[in-house]
Amino acid sequence: MRVFFCLLSALALCQAAYDYKTVLKNSLLFYEAQRSGKLPADKKVTWRKDSALNDKGQKGEDLTGGYYDAGDFVKFGFPMAYTVTVLAWGLVDYESAYSTAGALDDGRKALKWGTDYFLKAHTAANEFYGQVGQGDVDHAYWGRPEDMTMSRPAYKIDTSKPGSDLAAETAAALAATAIAYKSADSTYSNNLITHAKQLFDFANNYRGKYSDSITDAKNFYASGDYKDELVWAAAWLYRATNDNTYLTKAESLYNEFGLGSWNGAFNWDNKISGVQVLLAKLTSKQAYKDKVQGYVDYLVSSQKKTPKGLVYIDQWGTLRHAANSALIALQAADLGINAASYRQYAKKQIDYALGDGGRSYVVGFGTNPPVRPHHRSSSCPDAPAACDWNTYNSAGPNAHVLTGALVGGPDSNDSYTDSRSDYISNEVATDYNAGFQSAVAGLLKAGV
Repeated sequence: MRVFFCLLSALALCQAAYDYKTVLKNSLLFYEAQRSGKLPADKKVTWRKDSALNDKGQKGEDLTGGYYDAGDFVKFGFPMAYTVTVLAWGLVDYESAYSTAGALDDGRKALKWGTDYFLKAHTAANEFYGQVGQGDVDHAYWGRPEDMTMSRPAYKIDTSKPGSDLAAETAAALAATAIAYKSADSTYSNNLITHAKQLFDFANNYRGKYSDSITDAKNFYASGDYKDELVWAAAWLYRATNDNTYLTKAESLYNEFGLGSWNGAFNWDNKISGVQVLLAKLTSKQAYKDKVQGYVDYLVSSQKKTPKGLVYIDQWGTLRHAANSALIALQAADLGINAASYRQYAKKQIDYALGDGGRSYVVGFGTNPPVRPHHRSSSCPDAPAACDWNTYNSAGPNAHVLTGALVGGPDSNDSYTDSRSDYISNEVATDYNAGFQSAVAGLLKAGV
């Protein structure tokens, strides 16, 4: 998957280039592998089967569909919404890259698989189902999703148990996807905006952290704060509707919450640098640009790096954090801030994952890719063969190739072992691939 370009001069300068088109398309295959519910006839990941067809709300509402979170089968709404927002962001801003890769249709389908589920989960104006399945109970099971027999309770937020972060992030996902669908299906786009507005109002009027209301999520995706999501959602609603009310709200909340004093970050729980990028894009105000530049300059110059150059933000999912930082750097470059150096920083982080770190960290791609990701369904051979904890403990590769999945990645010394039991470095997750996929699209569009 590498092409070598060499410039012959006094010294030969060779640079390896990766096939970003294939990487982009493969990442979309990973999202297909994470689908829950009744699978469509045009599915490309043929070893995945229909599953969790009895997912229901507390009053019997249909909650089938959506995405399994990681190597498990819980549907955690908060990181799922973040995933859809970030995928939509990349598709909206780098649509030409998706077209070039022949992936625009599949890119939209990946968004819709999430937003169709969110529409089902939004059962009333001030009610939203934010989780299906219990974390610990689910994690005690190793097998195929279609063979699950455990109880899968559904948990919701409402006016008595609010979740501003969850409702607002879902509003952002719906608004961003509405932009992606505006020209493809205006009726669907308008429906998404209707629900996004209701969810934003719910989030803003009934404030609280979702993980205080959906307590099962606390051990897995506890929210640090909801302030960033409220501003993030308002900014996306403005971008989707051009209604100045939302921009005014975004900026007033940004100031009221003192978000300008927050440290830069971008991940499933902290949207602050994404907020600042979006507000800079929407308003052209220097104050937001300065915050973005401060964060990316810190990443480039001061953030800890591994010996081989991977930015090291956190041990859990190192490559996920590096990919997220690459996306923010590419967005900053699009704003005209240190464009050449920021794009090179982003390229270095993504290319590390693709092979520059000494091996590929993307399943099914490049040199020596992972073959034992911590991922239940791909580890299981086709039925009727058994799949259980003996499968988990086996030394062999996963029965199916989880094409396109980004694993957690190496430690601070670039050390990595391809072990199914190491969920810190070898699990995969929908949020891991979100920033990664959008950053790959950004690099493809920029031609670097």
